[in-house]
Amino acid sequence: MVGKRVHRTKEKRTIAYFDYTLMVVLIFLIGFGLLMLYSTSSYSAIVKFHDGMFYLKNQLISYVVSFVAMWVIYKFDYHRYARISKVAFWMAMVVMTFVFVPGIGIEAYGARRWIRIPIFGQMQPSEFMKIAIVIFIPALICKIGEKLNKKEGVLCVLIWGAIGAAGVLFLTDNLSTAVIVMGMVCIILFVAHRKTKCFLITGASIIVAFFIGSEFLGKIMKGSSDFRIRRILAWVNPEMYMSEGSYQSMQALYAIGAGGLFGKGLGNSAQKLIIPEAQNDMILSIICEELGIFGLLIILLLFSILLYRIAFVAQNAPDLYGSLIATGVFAQIAIQVILNIGVVTNLLPTTGVTLPFISYGGTATLFLMVEIGLVLNVSSKIKVEV
Repeated sequence: MVGKRVHRTKEKRTIAYFDYTLMVVLIFLIGFGLLMLYSTSSYSAIVKFHDGMFYLKNQLISYVVSFVAMWVIYKFDYHRYARISKVAFWMAMVVMTFVFVPGIGIEAYGARRWIRIPIFGQMQPSEFMKIAIVIFIPALICKIGEKLNKKEGVLCVLIWGAIGAAGVLFLTDNLSTAVIVMGMVCIILFVAHRKTKCFLITGASIIVAFFIGSEFLGKIMKGSSDFRIRRILAWVNPEMYMSEGSYQSMQALYAIGAGGLFGKGLGNSAQKLIIPEAQNDMILSIICEELGIFGLLIILLLFSILLYRIAFVAQNAPDLYGSLIATGVFAQIAIQVILNIGVVTNLLPTTGVTLPFISYGGTATLFLMVEIGLVLNVSSKIKVEV
C-alpha cells in the first residue's frame, strides 16, 4: 500500500504597503537641498545683516512642521478628503482674497501675492489651490463617471479647472501658478479619459503656438510696458534686455557655463554673489556652477526616481480616486521641475517657479510635504500578498 502525500499550501496573507523608496528619495532630495541652500545663501544672509545660517534655520523649521503635517495627512483615510474637496476648493478661493485685506496682504516686487500669518510669517495663498485641485478634481471626475468620456464631462472638468486658475491669476496676479494649476487639471483629465489622441494634439498645438506667439510678440511689442510682455521680450532677446528683464537669466547662464562638467567645488560659486535671491528660483544655476553638469544629473536622477515612485502608486492605487490624487501630485512636481529648469536655462521666460524640495520657501515646502502625505496615504491602501 502506497501512502498518500498530503500537500499543504501556505495560505497567503495581505499586508498594507508603504513606499519606503519614495521616502528615501525624498529624504535625499531634502538633504541635498538643505546643503545647497546653505552653500547658496550663507553669504547673502550676512550681507542682509542676518546670521549666515538664517535661511538654513528657517528651512529646517519649515521641514519640521512639514513632516508633522505630512504624517497627519498620511494617517487619515484619503477617501475622507473627497467629502470636503469642494469646500476646500472654495476655501482656497476665499483665502486668496486675503491678499487685498489691509494688514494681512503683503506687496513685494510689485505684486500682492503673499499674506501675513502670525508665528509662521508669510505665505502664498495660491498654494492652497494646488492642494484643492489635487483632491477636488479627482473627486469631480469620480462623480461624473462615464459622462467624462463625453464632451460635457470634459467641459465640466475644464471649467472647474479654469475657475481655479482664474482665481489664482486675478486674485494673486500669479500667472505661473495659474499655469501649473491648469496643467495639473489637464494631466489628471488626460489620465482619466479613455481617448488620448485629442489631448496630445491639443497639447502639442498649444506648445507650438506659445513659441510662435512669443517670437511674434518679440517683434511687434518692443515698446510695451506690460511686465509679462517685457519678460517675453527679455526671453526672446536676452542680450538686448539685460538691464531690464533678463539679468537673472543671463547671470544664471554664466553660472552654468562656468561650472563645466564637475563644477568649481561646493561653496565656490561666484555668481551667487551677483544673482538676486539666488536661493529661490535660481538655485539650480548655483548647483550647476558648484557641482557642474554632474550635480544637475544627480538632481534629475533623484526627481526621476521620485516621480517614478509616485507614478507607481498612481498605477497600483486601489481605486480611481486614489490613482488620480497621486496623478495630481505627480503633475504638479513634474510641471514645476520642467518650468524651473526651463527658466534657469533660458528655454522658457522667467516665471518665478521654485525647484521643489531644493529652493528656499516655507510655504512651498509645507504644501509639497502635504501632497507627499497624500501619496503615502494612497500607497498605504495598496495590499501586497506575502
